[in-house]
Amino acid sequence: MISPQFLVKVVSAAAVIILGVLSYRILTRGVPRILRWRWHRGGEPVDAESVARIKRQNTAITLVRNALRYSIFAVVVLLVVSIFIGNPLPATAGATVLAAILGFGAQSFLRDVIAGFSIVFEGQYSVGDFIEVAPMGAAGIVEEFGLRTTKIRTLSGELVFIPNGAITGVTNYVSGQQRFTVEVQLKDAEAVSRVLDSLGESANLYITPPHLISREDHDGRVRLRIRAGVLPSMSWLVEENLTGRIKAAAGEDSLAAEPLIYKVDRSSLNRIRSLIPESNDDQERI
Repeated sequence: MISPQFLVKVVSAAAVIILGVLSYRILTRGVPRILRWRWHRGGEPVDAESVARIKRQNTAITLVRNALRYSIFAVVVLLVVSIFIGNPLPATAGATVLAAILGFGAQSFLRDVIAGFSIVFEGQYSVGDFIEVAPMGAAGIVEEFGLRTTKIRTLSGELVFIPNGAITGVTNYVSGQQRFTVEVQLKDAEAVSRVLDSLGESANLYITPPHLISREDHDGRVRLRIRAGVLPSMSWLVEENLTGRIKAAAGEDSLAAEPLIYKVDRSSLNRIRSLIPESNDDQERI
């Protein structure tokens, strides 16, 4: 333990570990700068394509950091082992049982890594996307994506670590919000002002605060269409809170029917319409 040869090996191993730590810090700081060379500059308009590009860059950065962590750790371990053993191959050749045990233990690790690569290649989600993961039902913003795990920040602030291999399904809320339209039918016009005044309550909880998009007056009745956008998994804010406030503001005597809530994404609807073939009746009309 106190021989000069052993002390030299200890010093060499310590130097390798220090160099590994320094290399990891340098690479994890330098790689993001390289990957951000096309980062959005201030003053430029932000469109959907720019947001998608930023999310892909953030995903690449977190993935590279995670891969560097595993790679540098493996290299440092191999170098340290080679310093003390010399050529580690003969020693590992004689540890067949240990290798088999480690192989069984690494099955879940390899499954998570393979699933992580599948998620990247298929583009299922990126850092910054709001997703809901099955079967565990966790929902939140993807804060970090690694080779083995995905970190999700929930709306209440918890950080959830999910192994990639345990994910069986993903719901990606691409727009980052759920848009609702509430249709309100009133018997008299006097209740309109009360309903519109109630829309401003709890507006800070919405992504898109409730606002009037159309009004129709017909035979003494008024039909209001109100649009609101909330974070995914917060649909109760519209389905329960908003409708409850509208009903309370209008009063039972002024409501012609229960508020109607529907959620339709216009771009998705147009895409579905383009895939539906025209019927014979439509062709005859044309």
